[in-house]
Amino acid sequence: MSVRRVSVFGATGSIGQNTVDLIARDPDSYNVVALTGASNIAQLAQDAQKLNADVAVTADESRLDDLRQLLKGTGVEAAAGPTALNEAAARPSDWVMSAIVGAAGLQPGLSALEQGATLALANKESLVCAGKLILKTAKDHSARILPVDSEHSAVFQALIGEDMAAVERVIITASGGAFRDWPLDQLEHATLAEASSHPNWDMGQRITIDSASMFNKAMELIETREYFGCTPEQIEVLVHPESMIHAMVGFNDGALMAHVGPPDMRHAIGFALHWPERKTLPVERLDLARIGALTFRAPDDVRWPALRLAREVMERGGMAGAVFNAAKETALDGFIAGQLKFTQMAGVVEDVLSAVDADQSHIDATMTLDNVMQVDHLARKAAWAQIRTKAG
Repeated sequence: MSVRRVSVFGATGSIGQNTVDLIARDPDSYNVVALTGASNIAQLAQDAQKLNADVAVTADESRLDDLRQLLKGTGVEAAAGPTALNEAAARPSDWVMSAIVGAAGLQPGLSALEQGATLALANKESLVCAGKLILKTAKDHSARILPVDSEHSAVFQALIGEDMAAVERVIITASGGAFRDWPLDQLEHATLAEASSHPNWDMGQRITIDSASMFNKAMELIETREYFGCTPEQIEVLVHPESMIHAMVGFNDGALMAHVGPPDMRHAIGFALHWPERKTLPVERLDLARIGALTFRAPDDVRWPALRLAREVMERGGMAGAVFNAAKETALDGFIAGQLKFTQMAGVVEDVLSAVDADQSHIDATMTLDNVMQVDHLARKAAWAQIRTKAG
């Protein structure tokens, strides 16, 4: 049995912890090259020691001494900072989990692809901000990208053995998040605690709030277009409160292929980890008779303006996705900090898209990593200006 070299970037987050769980269940099959995290140094050190990783990297340079102390005598190397992250990503691996949250995950993902690794992509921002760059890098280095979002993993699985030319539509589902049934006039009073509670999924705070605002699904719309080459008109969103059907693919003969499974990220992670094989996973087996019924409804663009903005981004093209993501991340920071109301986040994103688009030289520039990061910087600066105006 061959041993695979694997790395997990964003190991201390929700996706990362589920990945660590699956690797730890079969430790003899893996040589863990690198684990990375941010501020949760104790968890990072514990997992690095448990999996006997070659190196553990924290993005927070101020925590390097703490990490070194926790790993003293374990044989695990400690490192810190953006440069160390990129160096870890450049270490030869067969399979790399990209689960760093935000645009910070873009550079390590590119570095992993340049090594020819299979990239299990949970970092939405990579395809939203720089889809063409990511896909070209994978092609140039004979690397493969496997989707880890539950929706895109579901689409990927439904398309196995199928011809994309026969696909008419791709439907990704959304739970609707914490506020799917709230009266519209109450949304502006939604608190951080209320937005941070998801009815179905166990996720980190930021993605849980993005689910409530549907910015998470807006990002996935853009990802679907980039990853599968669909036209924006082919992609649909359907609100499905039970979160059992993760996506459906519609074909030209009228058939719909649906991927059905429990709301457990270990399925999508495990599929990517073991691909092209299927192996037993520690996830719930659904009892459809007990569940009884599955429900669906169309999304409301008034409740969730993020979906409309995503379609505008896809129509605009270029690096509009990088602007969208940076403004979205910054607006979320503003909400978490108490400087924005829940309902003001979409307004910030829309204003920033308009402001940056006014100078087309940025959005229409050649898509290089440097240009993407420059657009990201400009959009964040513009978003903070909008937040200060709304807070003032």
